[in-house]
Amino acid sequence: MLAATVRVTRDLDLAEECTQEAYAEALRNWPVHGIPARPGAWLTTVARNRATDVLRRESALRRVLPLLVLDEPVAGPAHDDRLRLIFTCCHPALSPDARVALTLRLLCGLSTAEVARAFLVPETTMAARITRAKKKIAAARIPYRVPGPGELGERLGAVLAVVHLVFTTGHSAPTGAALRRHDLVEAGLDLARMLHRLLPAEPEVAGLLALLLLTDARRDTRTTADGRLLLLADQDRSRWDRGQIAEGTALLTESLSGGPPTRYAVQAAIAAVYTEAPTWDDTDWTEITGLYEVLLRLWPSPVVALNRAVAIGLRDGPQAGLDALAPLLDEPALATYGYLSAARADFLRRLGRRAEAVTAYTEALALTGNEVERAFLAGRLAELG
Repeated sequence: MLAATVRVTRDLDLAEECTQEAYAEALRNWPVHGIPARPGAWLTTVARNRATDVLRRESALRRVLPLLVLDEPVAGPAHDDRLRLIFTCCHPALSPDARVALTLRLLCGLSTAEVARAFLVPETTMAARITRAKKKIAAARIPYRVPGPGELGERLGAVLAVVHLVFTTGHSAPTGAALRRHDLVEAGLDLARMLHRLLPAEPEVAGLLALLLLTDARRDTRTTADGRLLLLADQDRSRWDRGQIAEGTALLTESLSGGPPTRYAVQAAIAAVYTEAPTWDDTDWTEITGLYEVLLRLWPSPVVALNRAVAIGLRDGPQAGLDALAPLLDEPALATYGYLSAARADFLRRLGRRAEAVTAYTEALALTGNEVERAFLAGRLAELG
């Protein structure tokens, strides 16, 4: 609804205002006249009519204000309003943080406070960041359109990175009482499906959607009925979503047959290896370690290096894992990354190095704001006495 209204207003703030008024009108109208047959279409029509009225009244003023540049409609997937909006939110003129924040706010419908919580910053800081991003879009007259074929390659990567980050922020929520944020996970999946539907020949898009499906297939087994964390080794594999696994595997095959492997396809392949193993003990750690080495070449990242080190430890034993983690202890990007401390703690515990394990678990506990993860780490500490 917001994306369709932006097409009328060419002003992100005005479009948000009109969509909010449409919801308010629904609260007044529907209890009296009933819910319309197509609620979404009804809301969109009200929002667009409201925008048209505002623009008509303020036409003189609007003529002198900077607006989003609206290209002539073209046939094909580029005509989709939501796709236009996400490419606008992910314009390279904006910082990576601003791209994600705008996408969460405008396309996923999160409030500014919710976006701020996802980024671990105060709400006022996030409000200022979003306002600056909107002003930059208007002042720079960033086009409200899907880039042409000549630009699509360099712009698509930013869009996919944002969709991936939306999903991963929901899959393992950095803060809060729940391990998973359903709204962010569903928003990430919805955006990935939309991109694949509109750009079906893009292997990178198919790889991303495959990764999200194969990862989310385990969602119902990641915690116990009373909300306690369950590691992959302890999950009931019979409850994994086989429909999502089959769809993700087919998309992975599609992505790999479309050209050289992409970052997302390799990540999806790692997720697929997990889903193929009938038990934890049957997991092919050699294949997973090899895939992480391929991923490091495609996407050099301290987090990927950490995951590769963990895979080495699970393949060759806890001392090998600690040795592989050692070079990462001086990595600035991981200085506040709790999963590094948690991985070291687990290997130290297995080696019987109790005092060092206690220190590492204490560090990991201090670095996570998620209550489910905190309870798990506190339990490990209690076991060590």
